[in-house]
Amino acid sequence: MTFIQLIACIGMIAGAFILLRISPIAFTDGLFGFLIKRPKSIKDEINEATKRKRPSFLRREIIEAQEILALTGRSSRFSLICACSLLLFAIGVSIAILLQNVFLVPVLALGLMFLPFWYIKLTVTHYKKNIAAELETALSIITTAYLRNEDIVTAVEENMQYLNTPVRNVFAGFLTQVRLINPDVDAALKTMKPKIDNEVFREWCDAIAACQYDRSLKTTLTPIVSKLSDMRIVNAELEYLVFEPRKEFIIMALLVIGNIPLMYFLNKSWYDTLMHTFVGQLVLAICAAAIFISTAFVIKLTKPIEYRR
Repeated sequence: MTFIQLIACIGMIAGAFILLRISPIAFTDGLFGFLIKRPKSIKDEINEATKRKRPSFLRREIIEAQEILALTGRSSRFSLICACSLLLFAIGVSIAILLQNVFLVPVLALGLMFLPFWYIKLTVTHYKKNIAAELETALSIITTAYLRNEDIVTAVEENMQYLNTPVRNVFAGFLTQVRLINPDVDAALKTMKPKIDNEVFREWCDAIAACQYDRSLKTTLTPIVSKLSDMRIVNAELEYLVFEPRKEFIIMALLVIGNIPLMYFLNKSWYDTLMHTFVGQLVLAICAAAIFISTAFVIKLTKPIEYRR
């Protein structure tokens, strides 16, 4: 009976969208746009800017996802991410209703809703690793050429064929600006500097700009580039250290979830107690909440180390 009522509810919601001619993407854009709107009062804006008052957890996750998508050139997918999040929210509510567990409704709804945003966080980790690896190669060969000819434009032109995207696109834009728009190398370096979110790259751009006025400063370039190699080694060691704890967490989470159907076959009275009593349903909700909260902390604590000045 519960399943039939749930299907009827889904049909009513779908019918409302059709009658009102509202697309799911437009609905999610409006909903998440409302959730992340700026504070109305100047006092709240000042407190938020000075970090006296932190935004809500949901707003922080959505804003961080927007920033990551913009960084990786996938801003157009934000609406799709929001739609997936809302769909998973509905699926979580539906699963909890089918299990007839009131305590699981907010836990599964909120936990599944954050899955797309956590996935975005995982993708930016791999993106930054790839960028750092490509920067290590690009800056190394460009720096070597610059130390030889003391002309950054020529050094970049000589090595463009060895660069890969997205680093290649950044240096191609630098050459285009110098050759076709404005021959001022210092202005082109300032324009190129914020295009890659990497502190070592920004420091390298500042050092190259300083070398335009004092050639003796070119000896500082090689130590700057070597920082990328140091960070790669440190991150490889960190990845090795966190691999075992992360694997143990995944195994423990699977064991907790897998014990529920296993209990059905081993001792059905225990299963009935867990699924159909007040205490059992509360324990299930607590376990689900612990898994989702632990997942958020695991994703947060296993980010690669980045160089900061």
